[in-house]
Amino acid sequence: MFEAVRRDIRTVLERDPAARSALEVLVSCPGVHALAFHRVAHRLWGRGWTTLARFVAHVSRFLTGIEIHPAARLGPGLFIDHGMGVVIGETALIGDDCTIYHGVTLGGTSWNKGKRHPTLGDGVVVGAGAKILGPITIGRGAKVGSNAVVVKDVPECATAVGIPARILDEDSKNAREQSAAQMGFAAYGIGEDANDPVVKAIHGLIDHTVAADLRIEYILEQLSRLGVKVEDARATADKFDPTYLNRIVD
Repeated sequence: MFEAVRRDIRTVLERDPAARSALEVLVSCPGVHALAFHRVAHRLWGRGWTTLARFVAHVSRFLTGIEIHPAARLGPGLFIDHGMGVVIGETALIGDDCTIYHGVTLGGTSWNKGKRHPTLGDGVVVGAGAKILGPITIGRGAKVGSNAVVVKDVPECATAVGIPARILDEDSKNAREQSAAQMGFAAYGIGEDANDPVVKAIHGLIDHTVAADLRIEYILEQLSRLGVKVEDARATADKFDPTYLNRIVD
């Protein structure tokens, strides 16, 4: 038990930049307290003392704001940051080194007994306010965005955002960010799932630019194969200054 608490403290110190000392984490981190209570409740549950286990979990919820069913199985290295409003259901299974922020629900969608809560693979990060519902699997290393509602499996190392959650297309996302950087700004602050029409218009223009660049490059390659000199065209494209418009505005 004491070794598990020490591991919890080390985990917080590694992942929380606001944590300054082991003593501070021990006395003021509700996630560490909730995990300690859960270990006691889980052992009681395993020995058949279910009512006492539920009471310990209830006390933990009252003191920490984190509700973990005594039957839930939590892997080592779990970090519950802030923690207020976190709910982890009875048949939930959390792998090693996962991170869960406040307001997260690992809930069920059925009243039937049996596996009805999510399974989180190793290294999963779940953003604040996210709801993961049903006996689904979040793959190893996946990320769930804040306030997302996930009702389907998420592949390994993928990112799920939105309501209902969908998997981000990493290839198009990376191409868009590279094109945006070339034009003198980064669009990292604009979520591609936003409903703002201006945001959608900007994303459409960037995507069109990416597609146009690919087509031009393809045409130049084909012309080069036919023996046409395209060095001048490439040099002209390379001379484009993305800050030109900014200087005009200034």
